[in-house]
Amino acid sequence: MKKNLTIALFVLALGTLGFCAFAKKVSYSDSRFISYVVDPKKQTLKLYLKDEKQQNFKSINNLKLWLEKKSQNLEFAMNAGMYKTDNSPQGLYIENQKELFPLDTASGNGNFYLKPNGVFYITKENVPFVCATEKIANKNTMKYATQSGPMLVIDGQIHPKFKKGSANLNIRNGVGILPNNTIIFAMSKEEISFYDFASYFKSLGCKNALYLDGFVSRTYLPKENWLQVDGNFGVIVGVTTKKKKQ
Repeated sequence: MKKNLTIALFVLALGTLGFCAFAKKVSYSDSRFISYVVDPKKQTLKLYLKDEKQQNFKSINNLKLWLEKKSQNLEFAMNAGMYKTDNSPQGLYIENQKELFPLDTASGNGNFYLKPNGVFYITKENVPFVCATEKIANKNTMKYATQSGPMLVIDGQIHPKFKKGSANLNIRNGVGILPNNTIIFAMSKEEISFYDFASYFKSLGCKNALYLDGFVSRTYLPKENWLQVDGNFGVIVGVTTKKKKQ
């Protein structure tokens, strides 16, 4: 009995050390990026496209003002996927379990079609995933979903088309799933290559990460005094809290 207890305590200690090491790794600040970690089990995270009048939000500021009228504070926001000239999503978009735009499995030019592209989604049980488009199996489990591309990290490996030292530099934003099943959103503060951007997500332990967009990217994160509220987007991801009553 005493031997079993000693073994159990040793295993627990190893687990605690592993968790602490991971927490330290996630909190590491890379000056090239503005990043935000979300636990969808504990925080309110949604995708937004249009208001009740069917008008596209387009900018983070429009979304922020709309939420404030509904007694909600916007804690974090970022553009969340590529879009067409009418601001409609390019590819799959699911909001509140409703598929509003279908999955795009076509071939074409541009970053979106640099295969494999992928989907960021949250299930009805608030479990987050980033998955290559061809691996999408059951959309009925999704509460929110947005398609974009290319994938940055695929099953722990950097996208094979990315080249170290590439001169293709741009502002970029993306999303990845951390080992503890929380979500990390990140945007580069400076122009960066796809390879280096993917390397950032991989260094944090993300097995899968997805590129969301490029030079149009904006992030609103007041806790870090990062207050980009302009833009002309399609889908926007936001984390909200309820306003406290005066």
